[in-house]
Amino acid sequence: MRVLSGVVWMVLTANAVEPALAQTLAQRIARAPDGTVRLSFAARPGVCGNGRNITTTRRGSDEWENGCESGPVHVALSVQGHAVRGIRTYVGGRWRPGTADVTDLGAIPARDAADYLLALAVRLDTESGKDAIFPATLADSVEVWPALLKIARNQAVSRSTRRQAVFWLGQAASEVATRGLDSLVREDTVDRSVREQAVFALSQRPRDEGVPVLVRVARTNPDPGIRKKALFWLSQLDDPRALSLFEELLTR
Repeated sequence: MRVLSGVVWMVLTANAVEPALAQTLAQRIARAPDGTVRLSFAARPGVCGNGRNITTTRRGSDEWENGCESGPVHVALSVQGHAVRGIRTYVGGRWRPGTADVTDLGAIPARDAADYLLALAVRLDTESGKDAIFPATLADSVEVWPALLKIARNQAVSRSTRRQAVFWLGQAASEVATRGLDSLVREDTVDRSVREQAVFALSQRPRDEGVPVLVRVARTNPDPGIRKKALFWLSQLDDPRALSLFEELLTR
């Protein structure tokens, strides 16, 4: 009977724990009471902070080590009526002791956190949608650029969120991301301000990636305003390919 009782206890315990483990991060946050929901996750290499200021490179010298901690990423979600109303992001440091209205979810897998934040960016039509993108870009070992490209192209998403997606897409260290920006600039169904942000993002890419695309945009894009933007950003770059394009246009 003792053995049987032990088996029954194990089954009941497993049944009680399994639903909690099966809950998605979104479900756990949606069930939280009004107040603040805290979560933390691993930061990608090169991201550090002192609790408030955040940088993507460790800066120092041979004789000086600054106080920049390499993570984790801490996100505080302001929740009201089971909906997220605000987002604050920190790297390094530590949470102050919570009050009764604080729900701390502890350490979350970086991929789960990034997926949740990017999905949240799509859902929110306020400034908080834009604020959800930045912490997602800090997540360790997560490739976010495909989701950012979808957000940038989604006309149902707020303009500020789409522009933020384009900005961070431009920061993605990948030739593939540059190709995505190129296609985004060429899509006349995409909002003008978002396409202009994509042109700017191209100007921030490494020159061997960004300059050829900007030259092509300046030559061939059907929108005169977009061509003008591409020419402006090319004029800010000390690159012989830009000078050759200017000479070509001026001597036609």
